[in-house]
Amino acid sequence: MPRAPPPLSALLRRLSSHPSHSSAFHATLLKSSSLSSSIPATALLTAYAKAGLPGAASRLFDEMPARDAVAWNALITCQVRHGRPTAAAEAFRGMAAAGFAPTAATLCTMLKACTSSRAIRPGRQVHALTVLACHDDIIMNTALVDLYMSCGCVEVAERLFIHMERPKDVALCNAVLSGCMENGHFREAFLMLGGSEPNGITLTCALSACSATANLAYGLQVHCKVLRCGFDSETILCNALIDMYAKCGRTMGARVVFDRMSGKNVLSWSCMIDGYSRHGHGKEALDLFERMEKAVPIVWPNPITFLAILSACGHSGLVDNGRAKLHLMKSKYAIDPGPEHYACFIDMLGRAGQIDEAWDLYCSLCANLTELSAAICVAMLNACISNIDVVRGNKVAGHLLEVDPQNTRNLVLISNFHAAARQWFVSDESRKVIMDKGLKKEAASSHVSMG
Repeated sequence: MPRAPPPLSALLRRLSSHPSHSSAFHATLLKSSSLSSSIPATALLTAYAKAGLPGAASRLFDEMPARDAVAWNALITCQVRHGRPTAAAEAFRGMAAAGFAPTAATLCTMLKACTSSRAIRPGRQVHALTVLACHDDIIMNTALVDLYMSCGCVEVAERLFIHMERPKDVALCNAVLSGCMENGHFREAFLMLGGSEPNGITLTCALSACSATANLAYGLQVHCKVLRCGFDSETILCNALIDMYAKCGRTMGARVVFDRMSGKNVLSWSCMIDGYSRHGHGKEALDLFERMEKAVPIVWPNPITFLAILSACGHSGLVDNGRAKLHLMKSKYAIDPGPEHYACFIDMLGRAGQIDEAWDLYCSLCANLTELSAAICVAMLNACISNIDVVRGNKVAGHLLEVDPQNTRNLVLISNFHAAARQWFVSDESRKVIMDKGLKKEAASSHVSMG
């Protein structure tokens, strides 16, 4: 006797736990005529979305004989999940045209779509709908804060947070804190920390703020909080502590945190090497890299690690070591150097006065790379300025104008090169291009942490 098919409820449970087998389940549901009901059809649509098949999910939705609000929400969620905000907006309008009022889940998902595409105007319209529908829960408010922060409307997000009548949870506080961080409102971020009960994410954001502002005093307080809350064994937080101490000029403090870590990953090693690099401790960076290669369990260096060690060699004038490491990443670890690695090495050669080798490498990159990187051109032009090589510098300046003609900093660098070469007319022309194109030079700034 043929075996009876499993009941629909069991089939849907298996579909939910094995979305990668959606096509097979689709065939089974078709044979049993189950897709005429919206519940199994919506479950299959959701499975297709989880399996990374938004096209199949959309086709299934189009074939559904009956669609309810849950099915529309599943389609909108699918589009947002796969980075298709325009398709999500079309589905949202289709849902309204079909006579279904948006639910709280619909509006929350649409806020995520607006956040991902930084679409402030549609986001405000969705916000108005949440007010009209009286959806004022903590999840909706968190989504609204994310929206305004992602669009740079920090003051609006802060007002929303301050005037919120419902109790605020950690997720909402973290949304405000990370938003302030991303928009450079570090003072507000620090004030925000004083009034919340932090978790690991909160403390990581706080340490990022301390790193960005080189605020050691506050960083020490956050470190104390990490210890009191028992988070000192979390690798992500320890990595943030290493970065904070290194950027605040305390490489010894960073090394103490690093040595006490029980679960070092590649980011831990890279952060510590980069910390040494920032402060010209090239030998210490090289010693640590050699320790990394012998570490147990094995930790494989990645492109970021090699960029840090090349930078360390460059800042300490260790050209031979830098050349060896650039070769090592290809020969031993099968990592193809990127434009940033070559730019770092060319800069290293330029600082050491080895302009001929830098030029040979630059020319080989020009011949092999389909699109020359602006970073490589900038490094080579700086090398020409350092070594007063006017002929080669003129060629590189032309390449840089072809690669990135709208970058103000590049135009200023080219102007400075021509001025150093006493080519005053060309230097003035470069400055004039900035004015004619309406470009603005980014103002230099510095800061001092008080207290």
